[in-house]
Amino acid sequence: MKTVKLIEVKSEIGAGTRGASMGIDAIKIAALDFGSSFFKKHKSIEVPNENRLLLEPVIHDYAKRIKGVLTVCDRVSKEVSKAFSDHRNFPIVLAGDHSSAAGTVTGIKMAFPHKRIGLIWIDAHADLHSPYTTPSGNMHGMVLAALLGEDNMEQAVNKPDEETIDYWNKLKNLGGICPKVNYSDVVFIALRDLEPQEDQIIRRNKMRAFSLPEIRRKAVERTSIESLNYLDQCDLIYVSFDVDSMDSGISKGTGTPAPSGISEKEAGNLIYYLLRSKKVCCFEMVEINPTLDRENLMAENAFEILYKATNQITNDF
Repeated sequence: MKTVKLIEVKSEIGAGTRGASMGIDAIKIAALDFGSSFFKKHKSIEVPNENRLLLEPVIHDYAKRIKGVLTVCDRVSKEVSKAFSDHRNFPIVLAGDHSSAAGTVTGIKMAFPHKRIGLIWIDAHADLHSPYTTPSGNMHGMVLAALLGEDNMEQAVNKPDEETIDYWNKLKNLGGICPKVNYSDVVFIALRDLEPQEDQIIRRNKMRAFSLPEIRRKAVERTSIESLNYLDQCDLIYVSFDVDSMDSGISKGTGTPAPSGISEKEAGNLIYYLLRSKKVCCFEMVEINPTLDRENLMAENAFEILYKATNQITNDF
């Protein structure tokens, strides 16, 4: 039986829309509305953020606030790595924007430098841009590329300045390890909104992606089994859940909603089945934005998924 260690990352500097830093508190409000003592039972630690940078001019157009993202990810990596000092711990990271995942995976790799890490990326987006290809400059769209050490120079359309390139290289090499994960050790689930540059990386490296029609055809239990089997060569598996993986009809409370996604029930069951694997060592939930929501619906859905996931981890039914 595992002990859940909650790590809060109220950072939103990697996103293009404001409000994701409030997502964790929105989940806590949802828990109270459900009459749950979840956040009393499972203590958490909060990682200091750099959201003050939102009040300052953007310096690096092709990697907005990258210096702050690097700082936050370094802090996250150390907290995640420290959580594994007790083998009974299972870190759950609750974060604002998805750029925090660079720190989370780095922390896993720091704790287990000789282990092969698999990623299950439940997200509408591939997050495979670099400063050389990004159309927006938002860092939450580059996190997986940083973990893979991917610049995608073949598809470059931007010419970032030297300081941006320096920070980007530092982010890729965070923890003194680059790459953190192999292309063959990534599984996308509910991926559907990506740019041609990202699609080229996926096709070139033959990365595994489960589309909504395939998920519906196989159902979430079979999708989770096939995802875990695909990563069978990995020693440890990290599951990243971006709430925009859910259909935009129910995921209004997120910065980048996309139609034709999974339902909240499918998301909850998918994560439940994935976390049954003893190889899964860490779970992260990101991109809840209550400022874009109505009646805290997204946070309520997220809390129900979080509650179900935690019960699976702790065998507390």
